[in-house]
Amino acid sequence: MTAQLSKKSEAWSARFSEPVSDLVKRYTASVFFDKRLAQFDIQGSLAHAEMLAHQNIISSQDYADIQRGMTQIQSEIASGKFEWLLDLEDVHLNIEKRLTELVGDAGKRLHTGRSRNDQVATDIRLYLRTAIDDIKVLLRELRLALVDLAEQHAETILPGFTHMQVAQPVTFGHHMLAYVEMFGRDAERMADCRKRVNRLPLGAAALAGTTFAIDRERVAATLGFDDVCRNSLDAVSDRDFAIEFCAASALVMTHISRMSEELVIWMSPRVGFIDIADRFCTGSSIMPQKKNPDVPELARGKTGRVNGHLIALLTLMKGQPLAYNKDNQEDKEPLFDTVDTVVDTLRIFADMARGITVKADAMRAAALQGYATATDLADYLVKKGLPFRDAHEAVARAVRACVDKNCDLSDLTLDEMRAFSPLIEQDIFSVLTLEGSVRARDHVGGTAPGQVRTAIARIRAELT
Repeated sequence: MTAQLSKKSEAWSARFSEPVSDLVKRYTASVFFDKRLAQFDIQGSLAHAEMLAHQNIISSQDYADIQRGMTQIQSEIASGKFEWLLDLEDVHLNIEKRLTELVGDAGKRLHTGRSRNDQVATDIRLYLRTAIDDIKVLLRELRLALVDLAEQHAETILPGFTHMQVAQPVTFGHHMLAYVEMFGRDAERMADCRKRVNRLPLGAAALAGTTFAIDRERVAATLGFDDVCRNSLDAVSDRDFAIEFCAASALVMTHISRMSEELVIWMSPRVGFIDIADRFCTGSSIMPQKKNPDVPELARGKTGRVNGHLIALLTLMKGQPLAYNKDNQEDKEPLFDTVDTVVDTLRIFADMARGITVKADAMRAAALQGYATATDLADYLVKKGLPFRDAHEAVARAVRACVDKNCDLSDLTLDEMRAFSPLIEQDIFSVLTLEGSVRARDHVGGTAPGQVRTAIARIRAELT
């Protein structure tokens, strides 16, 4: 289909002999998704204008007019009265055009010493810096919610699994603290990523810098950046910081997905370890008895979405030569959606964690299945002087006998146990209890209730 030229369109400049076609305008425009950068675009422009005035590149009157115009534009955007025009392609040109309408030549002078290349890179960094700060707060809230749940159940027995088979008893509190550690690492990664986000590209102009006597460090200080990007080519073409953020976000969502999987399994009536508050579940259109854990299921699915955005950005950048290329317009939608997905998910999971009801009796009953204290019996024999491999073999024979008798290790009589090792004595029965098993793992990182409470105190201190 032949693209028709819009009668209202104007050519970019005298360089062009005809205007851009409507089809190309729609294909290349970003205004309807990058307008979320408006507040950051204005913030960066005001800092740039202040520097230009300080350096006597524009007049103080121009700076005052720019401030006045930007204040009105901010008000128009906040009230929904600002008119976003497709013809103006992106958030930057829309704001600049409106500023020029409001303050005349001062608005035209604002772009002195910069390009949209370094302007958009600055806007994205300002946006992402704020998003990371929000995510760090939400990670803290989720960790606190899980710590509260762990504290309530520091002594609640839960079967620990490997290969989805009952392995050893742990406490539910200890299990929750595993996720607290995961999300703690996520917070560390976000904080570390923020250091590389918080560098100012403005002043790199299109790719080579500018001939004007600008003060980049002044703009960086005004905007709260830690440093300036040290190479103009890299400054406008770098999107490592966005990729790094998406990688950190993919790990956040991976941890969310692992937790979701367990919540779904635990809520199944066949397992019945927990219940999730009704406000996080839905029913069935045909089966009235159903209560479906939709939130963790959907979060599990959204993890693939965030992983996809990471791959999209890596693929976007892998073939680009220096410096800026139009390809980079495709960085925003994956980045924005990653932020939205992670923020929404963390917010809802912090609330959902406080709506989890633990069914301790069901957990304890499950822990009594699968010979969860077999390792405790082996450890007991080692402490009596038997080499571990010999102890392992003795206990394996004992378990096999219990399988044949359809009983637990603790159901065997002392004489029956001594048939597997004469080192076994009456004190073995306290070792084989679930409570004795978790209590015995009393070291840093262990599942003993005392260690769980110590870990909770440490984490609370870190988060306050």
